[in-house]
Amino acid sequence: MKSVLHKSLLALSSALLLLVIITALANTSMAQEIQGKVGGVRAGTIVYVDWIKGSENKAEGKHVKMDQRGMKFVPHSLIVQRGTTVEFLNSDAVGHNVYWKSPKPNNLGTWPQGETKSYTFWDVGVVTLFCNVHPEMSGYIYVVPTPFYAQTKADGSFVIRGVPQGHLTLRLMGGPNKSKDVDVGGGTTNVEF
Repeated sequence: MKSVLHKSLLALSSALLLLVIITALANTSMAQEIQGKVGGVRAGTIVYVDWIKGSENKAEGKHVKMDQRGMKFVPHSLIVQRGTTVEFLNSDAVGHNVYWKSPKPNNLGTWPQGETKSYTFWDVGVVTLFCNVHPEMSGYIYVVPTPFYAQTKADGSFVIRGVPQGHLTLRLMGGPNKSKDVDVGGGTTNVEF
């Protein structure tokens, strides 16, 4: 009886260990990394993975906030995936306005302290924000098509984690208009722009 129980426990332990190994390998094959450098750019250029075939490529239902505080857009720059709703809060004691000219012009109007206006961004690109009431105010929203993006550091380096394997296109936004095709395999893929 002891021998049968021992063999059963050994078989169960082996099966569990095999399951853990298979799960780890599956997760490793799906969560790759792209790292690299963009020459001649300032910190803050966005590097992103363009459309991924067979993926939704949208973040519908996701909400983020951008405040108007101290006569500034806070944060000054925001990166969102297409389909994200940005809630613009006015924390100042004066009325503020939010408008932009591209990719599709829009004007959300003017509203008082404590109120919020929302907008869902569907068009990929750089949205430069302004306030009609205070022309010195400006901010940026970078709308990217996928959740796989990074901002360059001061030396132009970047890392994008969790990227699926396959043939993908990297693009730059908020800097030079460049793109590069890459084949993402296991581990880390290195890219130089």
